[in-house]
Amino acid sequence: MSDVAVRQPASVQTAPARRGGNFGDRVFAALTTSAGVLVLILLTGLILSLFLGAWPAFRHYGVGFLTSAEWDPGHTDAAGNADPVYGAAGPIFGTLLTSIIALIMAVPLAFGVAFFLTELAPPWLRRPIGTAVELLAAVPSIVYGMWGVSVIRPLMADYIQPHVIDTFDGVPVLQNLFAGPPFGFGIMTAGLILGVMVLPFIAATMRDVFLTVPGVFKESAYGVGCTMWEVMWRIVVPYTRASVIGGIMLGLGRALGETLAVTFVIGTRDGISANLFAPGSTIASKIALNYGNSDGITLSALLALGFLLFVISFVVLAISRTLLRPGAHA
Repeated sequence: MSDVAVRQPASVQTAPARRGGNFGDRVFAALTTSAGVLVLILLTGLILSLFLGAWPAFRHYGVGFLTSAEWDPGHTDAAGNADPVYGAAGPIFGTLLTSIIALIMAVPLAFGVAFFLTELAPPWLRRPIGTAVELLAAVPSIVYGMWGVSVIRPLMADYIQPHVIDTFDGVPVLQNLFAGPPFGFGIMTAGLILGVMVLPFIAATMRDVFLTVPGVFKESAYGVGCTMWEVMWRIVVPYTRASVIGGIMLGLGRALGETLAVTFVIGTRDGISANLFAPGSTIASKIALNYGNSDGITLSALLALGFLLFVISFVVLAISRTLLRPGAHA
């Protein structure tokens, strides 16, 4: 058998490697590197500025700033000198509780919307509903706040809260969770408004990731006799788990930091209360209501609240990253 020399055509021969890249490549690499470093610088500067501004409050109140629910800028000591007392427990409690209420409301509704749009809705109806969901995400928060004050608060005060209070009156635990008087403002109202606000973010994410599931997976499941619910719960949800969790965390991040809409409907009560119908406060609403005319230790306490909100958001992000690790749910 004779040897035959095999030669590649000139058109497919490997081009010689570039020795150092051209000038454009180096400029592009420098610009992209600078962009990444700039993000780190901005984040570090934000953290440092918040912490330095909050340090006087942390130093003055110590651990008590985290554990106390008292917020009294007019407090005086025994000699009659001004001695304001500030604690972050109340705003932290309100922030977490309203966000939890928002997710309890928004996640099932978002799943239902995404399920309907991807599996049940006729083609002519999918686009209008999908557009409506996306438009909800574009509504400014101040509009949600005005809607909450003018529509949701009267409904809560005149119909929902009186009925719920009468229903659970005398029932252990529940009578403390849903107690009067029915003002309309409060933790529950703020949570409901937040639920409506985060719903489009979670629903749009779920819809988009549900559409990425290969059709052969679902067709195979239907072929072996699975119901529509079984296909969704055992095929679609496991396949898109990471993205679904990411969408929920996106909604949670929006709920934690929302300011105007919550400020409109939550009220101005300080402290911690088990009553979901009672007025309360969140970190964002407390800062919004007091930052404009604050100075000294009051300003430092508000900056400390902002730093704590940043820490809470970081913890939520860390938890979400842990849940998204490969094998986390194995």
